[in-house]
Amino acid sequence: MNSGGERELFSAQNPADPPEETLDLVRYWRAVNRNKWRIAALVAAVAVLAVLYAQSLPHVYRAATTVLIESARPKVVSIEEVYSGTVGSYEHLYTQAGILQSRDLAMRVVRKLKLAQHPSIASGSVTPAWYARFLPDTLVSRPPQAPAPVEVREQALAGAIQSGIDVKPVRNSQLLLLSFESHDPRLAAQVPNALAESYITADLEARLRVRERAMAFLTEQSEALKKKLVASERALQSFREREKILDVKGLSLGGATRQIEQLTSSLIEARRKRAEAEAALSQIKGARAAGIEAMPAVLRHPLVQRAKDQETDAERRLADVSKRYGSEHPRMIAAQAELRAAKENLQRQLSVVVVSIEKEYEAARTNEISTERALERAKDDVQGLNRKEFELAALEREVTTNRQLYDLFMQRSKETDVSSDLQTSVARVIDPAVVPTTPSGPNRRRIVMIAVFAALLLGMALAVLIERLDNTVKSSQETEAKLELPTIGVVHKTKVKRDQQIQRLFMEDATTAFAEDIRTLRSGVLLSGLDSPQKTVLITSSLPEEGKSTVASNLAFALSQVKKTLLIDADMRRPQIGQILGAPPNTLGLSNLVAGEFGAEKCVFPVRGSNLFVLPSGPIPANPLELLSAHRFVEVVEQLKGAFEAIVIDAAPVQMVSDPLIISQVATAVLYVVKADDTPYPVARQGIKRLRRVNAHILGAVLNHLDAVKADKYYGEYSGRGSRYYNKYGYTKR
Repeated sequence: MNSGGERELFSAQNPADPPEETLDLVRYWRAVNRNKWRIAALVAAVAVLAVLYAQSLPHVYRAATTVLIESARPKVVSIEEVYSGTVGSYEHLYTQAGILQSRDLAMRVVRKLKLAQHPSIASGSVTPAWYARFLPDTLVSRPPQAPAPVEVREQALAGAIQSGIDVKPVRNSQLLLLSFESHDPRLAAQVPNALAESYITADLEARLRVRERAMAFLTEQSEALKKKLVASERALQSFREREKILDVKGLSLGGATRQIEQLTSSLIEARRKRAEAEAALSQIKGARAAGIEAMPAVLRHPLVQRAKDQETDAERRLADVSKRYGSEHPRMIAAQAELRAAKENLQRQLSVVVVSIEKEYEAARTNEISTERALERAKDDVQGLNRKEFELAALEREVTTNRQLYDLFMQRSKETDVSSDLQTSVARVIDPAVVPTTPSGPNRRRIVMIAVFAALLLGMALAVLIERLDNTVKSSQETEAKLELPTIGVVHKTKVKRDQQIQRLFMEDATTAFAEDIRTLRSGVLLSGLDSPQKTVLITSSLPEEGKSTVASNLAFALSQVKKTLLIDADMRRPQIGQILGAPPNTLGLSNLVAGEFGAEKCVFPVRGSNLFVLPSGPIPANPLELLSAHRFVEVVEQLKGAFEAIVIDAAPVQMVSDPLIISQVATAVLYVVKADDTPYPVARQGIKRLRRVNAHILGAVLNHLDAVKADKYYGEYSGRGSRYYNKYGYTKR
């Protein structure tokens, strides 16, 4: 078969991957049990080192000072700007604890105790244990080196004090416990006492500085406010003098407002009269002379009304006289003359009325204009008063504000100047530290116990890690779980004598456990297909040196006891069956038979001392895969099936070459050999996948070279009964 055909052979879909592993506590416990002596050795070594280390540690002394934190300071001022008052709360207590652990207080302790001037430190000859514990390596003086500067030593010592001091609040109280550890008992007592004193002193100094800054600020602000107050008062007085204002009431707008109201009413009345006169005048100018006397404005005039009445009376008398007398009668003439006189009088009165209406209009217009001017002057006066009142109010407000600020700052300045109450301390020492007489540490037993416990956990973790990293198959349960194949047989590890061959051990000693394992494997193969009288079993593995040839030869010997069996050495890469079972070198074999050079009677020979027949590999061809892929190979196998009841084929490893994939097409069953505690299951799983791609009938797996004692003890293969199994039934273990 060419390479193209081989690619087609492997193009089938992959089977579903097996499920992922889950946490197996029993497996991990067995891993720990398997490495228990290594873990014990690790724990013992760590314990010895921990004991030596604990014994080398110098004694540590601890001293503590109890400090009472005041819940609240006496309030001497009513403002919080001067300095913040304290309250009795946990926040305040923890704040003070943080202050006690500050670097500034640690530096005060170093300078108070003059630690930098200590003779052993200043000379650089001897470094105290407590100093070397915290001091950096660059500051640990050595004889050839010059001592570090004082400032550098003080900084390093302050850091050591800051990291070594321990401040703990006492539950449900206002107490703080200041403790310090040192290899020097005197220093262990001096540090917390000096820290408490430095804390109280620093608090008093800080509050005095705050008071001084507050006083300076208040004094400066008071002077500035005083100047502003004087300037504002002077501006107010100058304004009053300039505007000739005696008091605020002199600027009252009540009279001016009433005057504006009166002028507004007068203006409205003047405009009304002017409008009436203008309307009458317009009517008169637009009318004819004959129609003037019919105008309402003219008719309403008293002179016109009297003249009209006189004309009416004259007309009535003329009518009465005309009824009695003739036109030439003196009374008639007199009545006519009276009527003419009345009409002339009416005309004269109409002219007078027209002139009077014109004069009334002019008077109304003049009155309206004068009233408007008076109203504008009144408004201007009110606006002036408003501006003066606004400016006066602004000046007065400025004076009032400056006076209030000045009075307030003067009061605060006097209140802050009370310095005697500010001397109250924020804390006081309740129980000073004393020089300890007994060491407080180190706790050597605890150190050793922690080290032993850590070593035990580390050893167990390493054992579990090694177990997790170990991907080999160790038991039949793992074979079935990880490879998803049934375990047809288990071949245990056995020892072979010098004059024996492992490939012939089944025939040479049938009383061993190894022989019983082969018989069990034979039963599994025979019972796998009762309806199929002919068995062609292919034996393969993942990699070389897994014992497939041993399993193949011994299984063939076992089958030969019940069936006419042929063992074919189809490993054309590294053939060994023929030579092991007694075939002469360069003997004819499978390659000659497939090539058609010789018949089966020339290539197949019986194995001495058994009923087994062997077909060696023969001369190794240049391309074994091409030889096995030929149709002739299938014909040869079919011919051999007719001559034998069982055929066992030993093939090359499936992960190395593709020969087993070709041979599996003519086999009725495939046995996959897995070497216990050696074959990685991912490699075996991949080989099984390759066989499944070509639809090979995989009968199951054979777990080879299994150490029964190890499997029983560490993997639970036989649940503690494997060591007695073979002795009970009369088999010998090797």
